[in-house]
Amino acid sequence: QVQLQESGPGLVKPSQTLSLTCTVSGGSITTNYYYWSWIRQSPGKGLEWIGYITYIGSTYYSPSLKSRTSISRDTSKNQFTLYLSSVTPEDTAVYYCARFRGDPGPHEYDYWGQGTQVTVSS
Repeated sequence: QVQLQESGPGLVKPSQTLSLTCTVSGGSITTNYYYWSWIRQSPGKGLEWIGYITYIGSTYYSPSLKSRTSISRDTSKNQFTLYLSSVTPEDTAVYYCARFRGDPGPHEYDYWGQGTQVTVSS
């Protein structure tokens, strides 16, 4: 059973960098062929994919967010971390980490963290 747990500050000031860490247990973040993803949800926008880091450490980000998004990993701790810079109140959302199965499939998010609320406010 794979478990994912988000952690990080729940309140961030505008213009600062949001940082959230996902700790994975029950499976290695270096295992073929999984992508380790960040997704967020706000009441008005619904679910929005942010980006992922793959089992070999490659990253890919949503075009709408890539200019201020970075995802890194610490394989010794089995963790991956989201950095979202220059935040505004529009970045207020519940943030989830999740596992995605890439090729050869199935292409699905099979495990999710519980989500963590992040509010951007001064």
